[in-house]
Amino acid sequence: MRSPFSAARLRRALPSGRRAVAAAVAVVLLAAVVVWAVWPDRPGFRTESALLTVASGPGGNEPVDLDTTLYLPSDAAADRKVPAVLLAHGFGGTKNSVRTDAEDLAARGYAVLTWTARGFGRSGGQIHLDSPDHEVRDAQRLLDWLAARPEIRTDGDGDPRVGVVGGSYGGALALLLAAQDQRVDAIVPMITWNDLSRSFLPESTGGEPTGGVFKSGWAGIFFGGGGSVGSGPAGISGSTAEAPEGAPAPGPPSPAPGQGPGTAPGAPTTGAIPDPSCGRFAPDVCAAYLRIAATGQADQAAVDLLRRSSPARVLDQIKAPTLLVQGAADTLFPLGEADANARGIAANGTPVRVAWFTGGHDGGAGPRSDSDRVKFLTAQWLDHYVAETAAAPGDTFTFSRIAGFDAMDRGLVATGYRTADYPGLNGESRQEVAVAGPAQPVANPPAGNPAAISSVPFAGSLSSLLSGVAGDIPGQHARFESEPLAEAVDVVGAPTVQIRAASASGEAVLFAKLYDVNPEGAATLPSGLIAPIRLTGLPTDINDAAPVTVTLPAIVHRIEGGHRLRLVLATSDQAYTTPVEPTVYQVAASGPVSLPTVAADPIPTEAVLWRWILAGLLTAIVLGLVVLVAVLRLRHRRQDTSVHPEYAGTPLAVRHLRKEYADGFVAVSEVDFEVHPGQVVGLLGPNGAGKTTTLRVLMGLTQPTAGEIYVFGHRLVPGSPVLSRIGALVEGPGFLPHLSGLENLRAYWRATGRPLADAHFDQALEIAGLGSSVHRKVRKYSHGMRQRLAIAQAMLGLPELLVLDEPTDGLDPPQIAEMRRVLQRYATDGRAVLVSSHLLAEVEQTCTHAVVVNKGRIVASGPVEEIVGDSPSVLFEVGDPTAARSVLDRLGGVRVLDDADGHLVVDTNGTARSEVVAELVRAGIAVDRVVPRRRLEDAFLALVGENSRGSGDR
Repeated sequence: MRSPFSAARLRRALPSGRRAVAAAVAVVLLAAVVVWAVWPDRPGFRTESALLTVASGPGGNEPVDLDTTLYLPSDAAADRKVPAVLLAHGFGGTKNSVRTDAEDLAARGYAVLTWTARGFGRSGGQIHLDSPDHEVRDAQRLLDWLAARPEIRTDGDGDPRVGVVGGSYGGALALLLAAQDQRVDAIVPMITWNDLSRSFLPESTGGEPTGGVFKSGWAGIFFGGGGSVGSGPAGISGSTAEAPEGAPAPGPPSPAPGQGPGTAPGAPTTGAIPDPSCGRFAPDVCAAYLRIAATGQADQAAVDLLRRSSPARVLDQIKAPTLLVQGAADTLFPLGEADANARGIAANGTPVRVAWFTGGHDGGAGPRSDSDRVKFLTAQWLDHYVAETAAAPGDTFTFSRIAGFDAMDRGLVATGYRTADYPGLNGESRQEVAVAGPAQPVANPPAGNPAAISSVPFAGSLSSLLSGVAGDIPGQHARFESEPLAEAVDVVGAPTVQIRAASASGEAVLFAKLYDVNPEGAATLPSGLIAPIRLTGLPTDINDAAPVTVTLPAIVHRIEGGHRLRLVLATSDQAYTTPVEPTVYQVAASGPVSLPTVAADPIPTEAVLWRWILAGLLTAIVLGLVVLVAVLRLRHRRQDTSVHPEYAGTPLAVRHLRKEYADGFVAVSEVDFEVHPGQVVGLLGPNGAGKTTTLRVLMGLTQPTAGEIYVFGHRLVPGSPVLSRIGALVEGPGFLPHLSGLENLRAYWRATGRPLADAHFDQALEIAGLGSSVHRKVRKYSHGMRQRLAIAQAMLGLPELLVLDEPTDGLDPPQIAEMRRVLQRYATDGRAVLVSSHLLAEVEQTCTHAVVVNKGRIVASGPVEEIVGDSPSVLFEVGDPTAARSVLDRLGGVRVLDDADGHLVVDTNGTARSEVVAELVRAGIAVDRVVPRRRLEDAFLALVGENSRGSGDR
């Protein structure tokens, strides 16, 4: 197979037909794997568990007990041999940590051997951090044992057909074992390291680990994870009770090449008694950790010890095809670790494939869609290179990015991408984004306290939740910020930036962070990833400082258009050890941030396929509805091209309108009225009388059961062109809250498709009376302001018929008075207004005509003064109302009524008005005016009854 790191690195360009076939094949393969993953009737398997004693150590003769479980397909036998997988667990785990994966692989037809690494669980020995003489040699003895099993397929004597899979601690073991033992046929190392010394002592300008910044948070977790004393299996022998009844127990391991027989299972583990202060760590590992933890820096001896357990030194010896899977949410072993391993292995001509996913030590397995992709890639790699039952998996580079939430299970969803060649951390191209800010002083706190919260083990994205507020301590960080990005940038790889620093001590420890800042100012630090920096030989003046290039951790992150980049240089972090002595540095950004990008194609998944199928069905339904509506409109237009001559000059004529719902409810039973030019008509009625239903039918929002509506002689149907001659405010205003009032009006008018000059914005805004507030975002408007804006929207274009439902809702008294004048002025030049309102006093003062509806029927219509009619009462305006009330109370049959205006309304009850006036004058009370008094409210109550509740209009 061609290495993706070959000198040519030419992008393959398949013809479109071949690309389609390749995509179809990929989809079929993926669907097959998903079906395999969920199919309930998988092939069965059996397990055999035992405590095996193997000989390892520097001389190959130190026995150690390993707690093992072998998973065998049910049909595996001497006459039906199966390929094997050695499945290693992560640091601090046991064989049970990988049980589910082992079961999946066994159900797929592999014999899977899991074991608890030395120093953990029930296994014996001490932890040497994947030492070639210890943990790696232990795994070699397990290969010997597999080769001796009659059910295991072999490539020769003592050479099992085997792949090695492991994550983190187990992933490094897979790399080291493949380098040390050429019997390994393929490996899948996941979320693991390249150089352990650089992993725990990183320095992002390229410095040596002896000058690196100690990753104390993760190191402490490692040391604590192997620190339990007395948890070993001393004295335990024989097979465990985990083997099913009747299953044969594993036999003794085969002798190592060139050595005598292995120690039989059950032999006691020998070795030095561990130092209680070190738990189950080997003394040299413990001593190295304690030295580093005490000083915050490593000596060369500690670095050499860590490199002993590092794949970096043996990558050129790996011949087994390698699938490297690394997580983007990983502050322990970030994406750069897999990149270094990939380049070192591929340089030797070994087939290598790289896959990044959204999980990692901080993100777990990632969303299900992402973990399914990793399982598919793993199965594909093993099936080809170990089982030899599948086609070559190819060497495309795949990665993924969180795409959002799944509406079904409310979990995160990741979208996978692929490209023909692995671009490394530099991407296929780079985009530079300038960041600005002056040189700034930053304080290093004494003993690193308080420290910023950014890169917290197992919670690297915590700073994203904190939005940078608690992530950076005031006075301990400097910020350099870009302008908003003109368009989105998909970052895939390691950003770089140049900085300058000065320090009175000549040294500085800094942490570079690259935030994504949205327009509201919320900052996101992708996966909590930061770049630790230790600089030496610094000047005291920032102007004398030379720029240094900082490589930030590789990320997969989309920076949306309108967002800003923020480069932060901080002096402390909870996850790292910083200088004890307090001091102040000067720091500056010395150039733009360089962002790597990759052009890639989305990977189809089962979920995506179903979404496309669902989208296709929905599209078909929508197209069907569009066709149906188009046909109906066409039919209506064909029927309604004529103009009814009787109503050609009438803005609105409603004839025998009826609206009955499917459940039998009758909202409007008989409504019949007209609105003529120059009229302001009030539509009145109690709640539930049918007013809103009438307006909804009028606006084409619902179809009537019977009856007709004509607008200037055109029969009104939904979608009718004559609706453009109506301006309306029905059922409340609706605006886009993030736009200003004026922007909302402009957007509404653009949607009508009519010329901008015909909108008459100035007149409408003058009517609204919003002043400069029209330029504010609508989300900041009060209810009354929204109402005024809605009225202005209805009046855009100065429509010939204006229909308003409760237009004064939310307006204060002066605004109501202004609205009264606006409507009266509007009903000129052939225009007309229909107003639905419950404010009877306003209708009486505003409207020329009224239509009173009760229980779905019209009970009165005509000019307002006719509906009010003759008055049975008289309004008296007098000089002394209190004295006048006392006089009138003594007159027999005369009743003084309450009036909100403070005047006297008198029911004379047949007594002559002249007699009432004479009585007041005799009492010395000045009478200024006597007029008949009847209000619209009186007439309304007489028509509908004080307790009328309508028909329940909906």
